[in-house]
Amino acid sequence: MERKLINTPVEKHDENYYSQILEQYKMYVDSAEKISDRRQIANNYFITINTVFISIIGLSFQVRALELYGWARVLLAFFGITICVIFWYLIRSYRQLNSGKFKVIHEIEALLPLNLYSYEWELLGRGKDKKKYYPFSHVELIIPWVFSLIYLFLGVFLTLSPYA
Repeated sequence: MERKLINTPVEKHDENYYSQILEQYKMYVDSAEKISDRRQIANNYFITINTVFISIIGLSFQVRALELYGWARVLLAFFGITICVIFWYLIRSYRQLNSGKFKVIHEIEALLPLNLYSYEWELLGRGKDKKKYYPFSHVELIIPWVFSLIYLFLGVFLTLSPYA
């Protein structure tokens, strides 16, 4: 299947052709920025949930009112790991979506006088040269793993410890 960015044959372009491309480009860049905003909101949401779960488990050892049975703590740890798996897949999905959007942006820029995003990406080593740019999504994908390891440690500790 051949991919086509341009739908209108060259001979059917009118005098508004480039202004239409520019308007669509602006809308598309805006949609990419909105995806990034939603991604950040989702990250904040999952980080908050994980922080609350870990805090409840930790505080349950200290505060009598929060006293949980050992199985309840293990269950919270299990749910925490499940949330981390969902968190990781969501981050990965947003990353894939943004990658696709920026490929389209680069193609649109080929029709415009300046290719700002393409040029910036080239200056940053296309994300492959860690000295020039270390993509945030690489760091971002580590966060669910860190929380998962904390849950795993707590789950094992709570299962094996006579103090739990």
